[in-house]
Amino acid sequence: MQSPSKISSTSASIVTTPTVCGIQGWADLPEGLVQSIIPLLGSFLDLLAFAGTCHSWRAAFSSYPSKSTFCALLPPLLIRPNTRVSAPHLPSKGDDGRKLRTCQVIDLANPNIPLRCQIPQDTFQKLCFAGSSYGQLICGSGRNCLVVDVFTGAKVSPPQLPFSDGTYFNSGMLTAPIASPDSHLLVCVESDQNFSQRSLFDWLVGSNSWSELQLNDSRIEQIVDFNGQFIAMDFRYKLYTLSLAPQLGLQEITTVWWDDMDECPFLRPWLVVCGDMLLIVDHYINLFHGAPVSYKAYRLDMSTEPATWVEAAKLESCALFIGGDVRSPAFSCTSPGRWSGRTNCLYYAHDTQPWSLHGLGDDVDALWDDSTDPELVFKRNWYRQLQPFWVYPSMLYSDG
Repeated sequence: MQSPSKISSTSASIVTTPTVCGIQGWADLPEGLVQSIIPLLGSFLDLLAFAGTCHSWRAAFSSYPSKSTFCALLPPLLIRPNTRVSAPHLPSKGDDGRKLRTCQVIDLANPNIPLRCQIPQDTFQKLCFAGSSYGQLICGSGRNCLVVDVFTGAKVSPPQLPFSDGTYFNSGMLTAPIASPDSHLLVCVESDQNFSQRSLFDWLVGSNSWSELQLNDSRIEQIVDFNGQFIAMDFRYKLYTLSLAPQLGLQEITTVWWDDMDECPFLRPWLVVCGDMLLIVDHYINLFHGAPVSYKAYRLDMSTEPATWVEAAKLESCALFIGGDVRSPAFSCTSPGRWSGRTNCLYYAHDTQPWSLHGLGDDVDALWDDSTDPELVFKRNWYRQLQPFWVYPSMLYSDG
């Protein structure tokens, strides 16, 4: 049974309630009745309090069949690994004896409630961030990879990569929750000595070996799951469909850029799935009045041949979330008003301040806060040190 994620709060508490007439206690309520409460919960703290009420409620939560729907209804949690926090009640070492770093966690639905998580210290000192996926942090160094649950600390160590020791990790993702029988770990790596030596590796979780697809002069920067199909984007911003069977392969998707441009005009764009749309998003620098940076989103219209990027003028009921590292995945959330969020906007995670809020398209100036740190950087990059990132806990991906 999947345990609830270990998110520590210094101020949240669970209040006991008197016994319901005719029933021994809350623990004896029928499972169907208990599960009918779950869709009404409005934040991660609500979910944790529910799952922590008693053993039977925890079991009801674990067997609830639609927990993943919360990934579209609630904002992801913001992990700030470089913001040191005091948590004397938490252990300094994990069960394996490795030192743990206590990191700040922010829930936009309850931003004033202090939350914590603990990440192995060697993740910061010895390993390179490759990505995060399904609540897991994906890291590597040399020929070694490590997958760590951001909140429970559970670790999975794949076999060594059949690659050179001097390995740089360009991207990493899981194709399904790590406990799923068909979960694959995908990592794109290149040699530190010979940057033309690049490969995409595929590991079926639990198996003893990797499959390799040599990329030659390409480099996969992002892979997303869109309508049951894996879409990859390389460093030239070309799109590909990615297949895992019968063998690992990439097939280019011919696309046409907006305004009849020959190539992507963005500086360093990213893909994000927003409902039934696949978006590409990036920023422009404004040199005049108003917000110093503008964000625009374009959706991929695959009904045409070739596929065409079309401006998404307004995301009427969505908010987007992104971090500063290129390998950090982007998320979307519908109906952000449910947790007092804003629609048609982007939450950008930073190191020096938790986030900046940006209106998309015509809303850019209306949502800009003039008190935002003027030194913030909005061009995503590859960082050696783990940067703030958004994540949904793995507990939401274990549908009963």
